Amino acid sequence: MLKNKGHSSKKDNLAVNAVALQDHILHDLQLRNLSVADHSKTQVQKKENKSLKRDTKAVTDTGLKKTMQCPKLEDSEKEYVLDPKPPPLTLAQKLGLIGPPPPQLSSDEWEKVKQRSLLQGDSVQPCPICKEEFELRPQVLLSCSHVFHRACLQAFEKFTNKKTCPLCRKNQYQTRVIHDGARLFRIKCVTRIQAYWRGYVVRKWYRNLRETVPPTDAKLRKKFFEKKFTEISHRILCSYNTNIEELFAEIDRCLAINRSVLQQFEEKYGHEITEEEWEKIQVQALRRETHECSICLAPLSPAGGQRVGAGQRSRETALLSCSHVFHHACLLALEEFSVGDRPPLHACPLCRSCYQKKILES
Repeated sequence: MLKNKGHSSKKDNLAVNAVALQDHILHDLQLRNLSVADHSKTQVQKKENKSLKRDTKAVTDTGLKKTMQCPKLEDSEKEYVLDPKPPPLTLAQKLGLIGPPPPQLSSDEWEKVKQRSLLQGDSVQPCPICKEEFELRPQVLLSCSHVFHRACLQAFEKFTNKKTCPLCRKNQYQTRVIHDGARLFRIKCVTRIQAYWRGYVVRKWYRNLRETVPPTDAKLRKKFFEKKFTEISHRILCSYNTNIEELFAEIDRCLAINRSVLQQFEEKYGHEITEEEWEKIQVQALRRETHECSICLAPLSPAGGQRVGAGQRSRETALLSCSHVFHHACLLALEEFSVGDRPPLHACPLCRSCYQKKILES
């Protein structure tokens, strides 16, 4: 009888241990639909739903605006633990078949985990699950010091139906929401904005410098001054009045004035001087009592020529219409020397008036 009782007690212990281990495995894999403890939770949820249906009341709409209480805004940079309460012990853990879960980490321990993660550079690198930058999306730190997107970790847990780290496969880890990736992303964006702005300021300053200070290279210096001259010419042309009618009217006035001047010139110097007029001019020249050429300062002959000696040619004397007298050779040399004057527009060397000349007979 005692042997049978001991044998039955061993069978009962084995059965209890088997059920406890099976329940622990189900809890570990989070298969709640198959768990005995979770079945009671589903019944409690059904009872709560029934009680909620009983407590519902009809509300009449009066049309008046209701004062809505604004929810308190939480600090976006605040870090907090997602699972603050430890999970309940399973039957296997209570019987001592499996060790209890690790206790909740303190703030100092979380700080050490975070420092280890920073040394590894997990927040700087992309998320190991989606291979994208963390940017401003929610970020979680595991107790094994690995960092993931919160949405990526939730999707991984839902897909695998386990609570194991995707990198080190640690079971029953603890999670904490951190914002290191968002902080680094903001610093990166600010640095990039400052770099673009400083580059824009430097490029603008250099462009103004190129437009004001001429370069030292000969070719670039030539292009610089050509551009400046073109800009000044364009500015001057734009400042002028471009009224075509006024321009044509001004041209017509100038042409009329030129025609009148030419007509007066033709009336004064265009006609040939008669012999009587030449006699009057010669009388005026005699009254001047000019005895030497004003060009070469050599004496003039009274009869219109000068006999220097035997074998030498006498110089012919030219009488101008302005009653001045010169050596004909000196006058011809002066006419050839005058660059701007052309016949019949030669000017007298003394009175600067246009003249007609006559060679006096010797």
